[in-house]
Amino acid sequence: MYKICKTIAGVLLSSALLISFNSTAQVAPKAPAELPKNWHLMDLKTDGYFGISLNQAYQFVKGKKSKTVIIATIDSGIDTAQADLKPVLWTNTKEIPGNGIDDDKNGYVDDVHGWNFLGGPGGKCDFTETTEEVREYNRLKPKYENLTSAPAGSEKEFAYWESVKLTYNTTLNKSKTEIQQLQPIMNALMATSGYIKKALNLKSDASFKKGDLAKITSASDTVKQSKAVWASVFDQEGGDDTNAKIINDLSEYLAKLNNDVNPDLDARKRIVGDNPDEKDGKPYGSNLIKFADAEHGTGVAGLIGAVRNNKYGIDGVADNVRIMAIKAVPNGDEYDKDIANAIHYAVDNGAKIINMSFGKKLSPHKAWVDEAFKYAAGKNVLLVQASGNDNQDVDAKPQFPNDTFEDGSGTDADNVICVGASADKLDASLAGTFSNYGKKNVDVFAPGVKVTSVNMDAEFNTADGTSFASPITAGIAALVLEYYPNLSAKQLKQVILESATPLTGTMVLKPGSQTEKVDFTTLSKTGGIVNAYRALVAASKLKGEGI
Repeated sequence: MYKICKTIAGVLLSSALLISFNSTAQVAPKAPAELPKNWHLMDLKTDGYFGISLNQAYQFVKGKKSKTVIIATIDSGIDTAQADLKPVLWTNTKEIPGNGIDDDKNGYVDDVHGWNFLGGPGGKCDFTETTEEVREYNRLKPKYENLTSAPAGSEKEFAYWESVKLTYNTTLNKSKTEIQQLQPIMNALMATSGYIKKALNLKSDASFKKGDLAKITSASDTVKQSKAVWASVFDQEGGDDTNAKIINDLSEYLAKLNNDVNPDLDARKRIVGDNPDEKDGKPYGSNLIKFADAEHGTGVAGLIGAVRNNKYGIDGVADNVRIMAIKAVPNGDEYDKDIANAIHYAVDNGAKIINMSFGKKLSPHKAWVDEAFKYAAGKNVLLVQASGNDNQDVDAKPQFPNDTFEDGSGTDADNVICVGASADKLDASLAGTFSNYGKKNVDVFAPGVKVTSVNMDAEFNTADGTSFASPITAGIAALVLEYYPNLSAKQLKQVILESATPLTGTMVLKPGSQTEKVDFTTLSKTGGIVNAYRALVAASKLKGEGI
């Protein structure tokens, strides 16, 4: 997730706060020239980047009328003041803003642009959480910690406890190791940042970018080394990030790791007030959807439908959408209860597509989420989800949520698309090195390596992740539905999968490996990458069956 870890691994601070490099440390090679901010929208043949051929798509529907599509993002919230998103936010016209009354009697007071299932009284929000395995380990620990075999009648739960304990130990060890590795790097970044600011005559709360490094003329060895560190960091991170943004991202990740080691297990009860292990139908949450952690959800929303051709920000994929913001994903693992309720909320309030850029290793109340998946299918709503960023085979090691239902009623829902992440070139690096994959359980790949979207407070963010590949795919689905509104969720999935041409014979590095190559078609069901133009062409040949 953080290439800076590799870039300056071995960088430590001496007691005198001078920078020294471990003799065995390897500074990463200079990154290639920056990608165009909109490479994910381009066409391989005409532009040289393996994007989704969006220009060709709009040429295909030129002159045709579109119908507005409501698309929900279940995520970390949205910056509702972002100029590229404000005009395309879904608005609940049945609700009178700010009157403290549930005007439309849907159970949610003042839900003007969506709902926050992590919200609590007094404008608070439980946006810092731990992982599901940590929560489950601590829930079951008092009952089974000192037992070596299952008590009579508890065999199933004891077997679950054993699997939870294994996952917990793996996560805990990984988090402890990464904290040990990353904390010195954080210290180094903070110190070197201070030297750079001083050399640039910046105030302590100011920030700098890659281009500012060229202005430094100091002959100090310390400043030169600090400049070298940040030059490497900026090259690896790409985009137009500031030092403050990079430090903040690393800080959030460290907080997430620390939440595994020293979890605040009472946060949910203290802030939200409900019991996440009881699905009692009682209302909870708040209508506040912008908090400090809304960066992820803002970027996701931007890729789907940021205002096009306004000479600001980025161009979203779809040109006639309204984005419903549902906050249910903290910095940590989401709760099954929140996801199930979020899907119901989106469906009941008119969303036809739901993007889900999140995932976890355990799902203690999977039946609740399965029911919500089925509810969406019954209401003809398409679910698009990220496959995950652990470079693992999800056929062998599942990610949750998924459409292999706990009751055995289904293993591949007609209304669910699971998306892996691809890069910009048709070469060995085409599959994102971090991306999950699976011939059975990942349907298709989409751009997700060094993708740029809008960020909070008029900023930009360039990042890697299946979290970005998913909304790009959801945006294509929305674009298709705009111009072919009678298509069912099943047909939407069909056209997106059919239009992803199998890249048979394209040998790529297997995600997670630097040497092993596999045929790209072995990584997903379709063996291809989403394409907006071909999806529209396929849709034009179908007779709609939507309801």
